[in-house]
Amino acid sequence: MTLATAVEERHSVRMFLREKPVARELLDEALALAMRAPSNSNIQPWRLYLTTGARRDRLVTALLERAAAGFPQTMGIPEGFAPHRRELGALLYGSMGIARDDLEARRVAQLRNWEFFRAPVAGVVCMHRELGLVDALGVGMFLQTLLLALTERGLGTCVQVSIAHFPDVLREQLQLPDDLRPLCGLAVGYPDPGFPANRLRVPRNPVDANVVFLDG
Repeated sequence: MTLATAVEERHSVRMFLREKPVARELLDEALALAMRAPSNSNIQPWRLYLTTGARRDRLVTALLERAAAGFPQTMGIPEGFAPHRRELGALLYGSMGIARDDLEARRVAQLRNWEFFRAPVAGVVCMHRELGLVDALGVGMFLQTLLLALTERGLGTCVQVSIAHFPDVLREQLQLPDDLRPLCGLAVGYPDPGFPANRLRVPRNPVDANVVFLDG
């Protein structure tokens, strides 16, 4: 697979084959490549906790219990950017055949976030509390490199901001050190080909909407 193909193929998978395990050697290969990502002063600020089996199931149970008591309302998105979230929601729920006014079906779909969409590998990405935006860039480059390496190996992924909204659950279940701040979750596994939302490809802006060339 070429780099261009991996970039084109990577997308957020929202339902995995729960009973199809991921070989450890595939994870090790992808992680070794991701460790080559650039970072400020070679700090390598990323910390990734990966869980499988019974530990993964205990984490999911704890997260679902907390989420059932109430979802975060904004997922950290400022109001000025909320239209993007609404547009994505319309595409995503529409692909699953869920009507806008079907609140129960939407609630069930939202809860899948906290079970890592049934992925057999559930991850949590963290960074040291004393590090800031510059080093968050390094974490992002590590994560993107990892996603592409996993895609190259035939695996699906989903980066999940929702997971970080319950940091106390993550700390308890994964025994995270106090000096680490959870940033997001990561689901890894084989996509369920029968799940309609897995066929969704979210459109992107044209380059000139986000990039400014200054010549002369």
